[in-house]
Amino acid sequence: MTAYDLFLAPFADYGFMRRALVACLCLGLGSGPIGVFLMLRRMSLMGDAMSHAVLPGAAIGYLVAGSLSLTAMGLGGLIAGLSVALLSGAVSRMTVLQEDASFASFYLASLALGVLIVSLRGSNIDLLHVLFGTILAIDAPALYLIGAITSLTLVILAFIYRPLVAECFDPGFLRAVGGRGPVYHVLFLLLVVLNLVASFQALGTLMAVGLMMLPAAVAQLWSRSLPVMMAISAASAAASGYLGLIASYHLELASGPTIIMTAAILYGLSILFAPSGLARRFFPRPHLKG
Repeated sequence: MTAYDLFLAPFADYGFMRRALVACLCLGLGSGPIGVFLMLRRMSLMGDAMSHAVLPGAAIGYLVAGSLSLTAMGLGGLIAGLSVALLSGAVSRMTVLQEDASFASFYLASLALGVLIVSLRGSNIDLLHVLFGTILAIDAPALYLIGAITSLTLVILAFIYRPLVAECFDPGFLRAVGGRGPVYHVLFLLLVVLNLVASFQALGTLMAVGLMMLPAAVAQLWSRSLPVMMAISAASAAASGYLGLIASYHLELASGPTIIMTAAILYGLSILFAPSGLARRFFPRPHLKG
């Protein structure tokens, strides 16, 4: 088998592989930087909760459309995800519950409700598609929607980058200068939900957050500069998509889980060999002697 057959032939020969690759590249560009900010804000597990929270809205969109329509399911997932985010924030401010506890409660209820809706009105195959995604079945309209969400994410991040960074590291300073921190927080939550909706058909609700958090963890191990971390996160997410698709094609594995496992392998290698990894800790380089 030549290098062409191994790395390029699947995409040259099959249109569904090309569409899946473009979707992975777009998801990496949008979800990678979002994952970095989630990690810096110590909201990593909240991203996972949000990915499950979109399920009931996506399930209702599926029932209304009568098929796996990304537009209908994405709109329903967006409404459900934003509702859970806003309700969780409101409950944490009006009760003694912390925000993580209210998020956990709402996402568990949302996940159960979504699975119940799909299982009552659909088949087991439909439930598997909703939970685990169908990246190889992405069509042109779904690709346009994913590309639009990625473009919108990058534009909004460019506009709110500085106040978002200030809120991550010194929210008190942002409040002192009248920086409207809650507005940027809501905008950031909107970007999180939008990117989870974009990942929904490709990776399903159970793994949609994978291309957010695993590349972000890889980036944090390799750099301490925020712009560099965002670039590494996007690049490692895109590389995970490409290598995962190649592996799933040749080894005849499910594409979505293979992509996430590829990202997990990159994370494991980073734990060992990154500047902040175990190899540098246990086998430090000798210092130069004057």
